[in-house]
Formats: sequence, structure tokens, C-alpha cells
Amino acid sequence: MISKAESWMAEPPGALPVTVRVARSVDDLDELSAAWNAFGRRVRQPMLSHAWVRACAAAFAGPGQLAVTVVDTPDDAVAMAPLVVRGEAIPQLELLGVDEIGEPSDLIAASPSALGWLADALVRTGRPLHLKCILAESPTVAALRRAYRGRGIVIALPHAAYPWIPLDAGWACPESRLNARRRSDVRRARRIAERLGGVKVEVTTPTTAEVEPLLEEALTVEAASWKGPRGSALLVDPARRTFFDHYALAAAEQGILRLAFLRIGGQAAAMQLAVESGGRFWLLKIGYDAAFGRCSPGTLLMIETLRYAAQRGLYSYEFLGTIEPWTSMWNPRARCCVSLRAYPATPDGLAALVLELGRIARRKLAGLGRRAGRERRRPR
Repeated sequence: MISKAESWMAEPPGALPVTVRVARSVDDLDELSAAWNAFGRRVRQPMLSHAWVRACAAAFAGPGQLAVTVVDTPDDAVAMAPLVVRGEAIPQLELLGVDEIGEPSDLIAASPSALGWLADALVRTGRPLHLKCILAESPTVAALRRAYRGRGIVIALPHAAYPWIPLDAGWACPESRLNARRRSDVRRARRIAERLGGVKVEVTTPTTAEVEPLLEEALTVEAASWKGPRGSALLVDPARRTFFDHYALAAAEQGILRLAFLRIGGQAAAMQLAVESGGRFWLLKIGYDAAFGRCSPGTLLMIETLRYAAQRGLYSYEFLGTIEPWTSMWNPRARCCVSLRAYPATPDGLAALVLELGRIARRKLAGLGRRAGRERRRPR
């Protein structure tokens, strides 16, 4: 149970009293599942779902780190902040799982009032706050600025955008969206793949009983690419593997998990792990077997899942990650993100602000030094 010692009462101006509590274990999160899911369905990002946050907590939150902050009204929970406490010298609150998975996150609330109460609760902790990757259009930005006004400072800096495609019926033929050179490359890749054996595409919706063997096959494909030798594949990353094990099973229970394979001669040559949620296709993990590199299996599979998403009538294809050459070929749009840092007017908040300003100054000086070095080496 969430300890009563973790709770406090607040009287927001012109509103009913609210209770603020902190979930510090996976069991505490399980108590919140019904309330979280009740209003979480309106949130289009699966990264804000109870299943995602619970999987992050199981995989990444060390002892004493979990600090999921919850706002309750007399009727029910109305806002949650999926946070952890990190840092030894000056502990700060950070979004759970963003560092490890790299996908956007946010605070979630049932209404603007609830978001305001949650922002006020975070100010009252007295701890510095770092929300590393949230959408620039998120109402959290304005809510935190209001909450910290006269009580601290909020700094918003650009964070890497992630690519996405708005889908329409024309995407049922994704090849038509490529330029002539790319279309020629795709035709050549298909011919090579067909010479290597029969080509088959599977976009599966696994049951919970099917998740384990299919996920193991998908991660084996991922490890057969450049990620294996570099040690970044999930098969050799126990913490992230734990996250995907938990989340894939939860997503399968909800019927939203999609595991896609391109098979050449019966062998899996490329894979995608995704979820179909909120009328959108969310691409969480890709991989390919380097032995089939000549036929660009990752691109061939991407074409088929774009076709699948369009034929399903989905609104968008969310690449996530960052804009890279393999996504740029589709001329995607970018969802702009920001990194928010908030420093309350407390000893810890002020000390953290001084440290951050020092880091910014050092980075600027280092940049000036590199620029000066290039100027000195430039031929006259």
C-alpha cells in the first residue's frame, strides 16, 4: 500500500482539496492501474500508459528511486507524474525510462486543473526537476512555468525531434513516395531477396502465449546486425531486455502488440517491434540480419508495415527515435520536443541551478575553443 506518510493535503484556489501521494514500488503502481487506465486511454502516447511505466519501474528503478507522484480528488486519481529520484550530491526528479529507452514521456492529467495541481505538488517537493523529452506542444510546459512563478525558475531547451508520417490512402503504395533512385534501389533489393529464396512478410498480433518465442526470434535478428558486435543489442542488455519482456507481454494482453518479420527462404531477415495504439503505428524497435544486408531487408519490411498501417486506416506512422538517413528517405515530419529543467527556490534547487549554469558555461567555452582552433588552422 502507498504509505499515508507519503501523502499531504493541498487546497488549490477555487477547487476541492486534493491529496498528493507517492508510489514507491511496482506494487504501489499496480494499485493505480484502474485509475491510470481510466483516463490514460485519452493519451495518444503508449509511453504514458500504465503498462509502459510499470515496465520501466520493473527494469530501471533502483531501490528507493521510484517516485511516481499522484494527485487524488475525493473521487479518484486525476494526475500522475512517472518520476524517479536520481543523483547523489543533489537528488533530482526525472522522467522514468527516458534515459534508458530514449522515447518521449510527460506528466499525465485528466484536466488542465489536475495538471496544475500536479505541477504545484512538484514545486512543493523542493527538489530540482528534469523532464528530458516531452513534446514542445505539451501543456506541461505552461503548467510548470505557472507553478514555479515566484517560487523558482524553469528552463526549456530544444531536445531532438522524432520523425513521423501522417498517413492517407496513398500510403497503401509506399514505394510511390520514394524518389526514382530509391524506387530503383527497392526493386533491385527485392530481386536479390527473391534469388535468395521465397520472400514472406508477417505482421503478427501475438497472444500472450506467443510473445516469448516471437520476441526471442526478433531480438536474435536484432543482435545479428551491427548492434551485436557493438554490444548494444537487447540480448546483451539485461535492463532494457527486462523492460521489453514486461512491456511486450502487457501490450499483447491489450491486443496492441505488433511483431513484424521479413523472411527470406524461411529465415527471419528483418524485424520490427511496434504497438498499434490510438489509431497510430508506434515503431519501438527494428533490426535486421547483416547476412542479408545486400537486399536491404529493413527497408523492405518498412515498406510493408507502412502499407499495413495505411490499409488499416491509421492516422500516422510514428518512427520515434531521432531523424536518421533510414527515416529521412520517407520525407517525414518532425515532432519537436523540449527538455525542461525546473529549479525551486530551495537550497537544493539553487545549488542544482548553479551547477547547471556552470556546465552550460563550460560547454560554450569548449565550443569557442574548438572554433578558435579551426580558425587558426584555416589556410590564409
